[in-house]
Amino acid sequence: MVLEKRRLDITDRVVGKIGQNQVDLFLENEPIGRMVTTRQGNEYELNNGFEEEESKIYQFVDITTGPDQKYVDCDDENGWC
Repeated sequence: MVLEKRRLDITDRVVGKIGQNQVDLFLENEPIGRMVTTRQGNEYELNNGFEEEESKIYQFVDITTGPDQKYVDCDDENGWC
């Protein structure tokens, strides 16, 4: 089993709450950062593990890959596990 970093598009799950001169961003009621509107456009200040690219918000997560290791020390010759 190996841990692998993946980038997930969470844009549809992010909720914004209007604050003073900014929009606070939340994922499942947990704050993940904020969006500030400037003359150049929107700027995102996101917590570690999140990033914005082309108006989409992504979360980096660790997932397990490889075979499922539910059973160990199986004795295939005698038929037990």
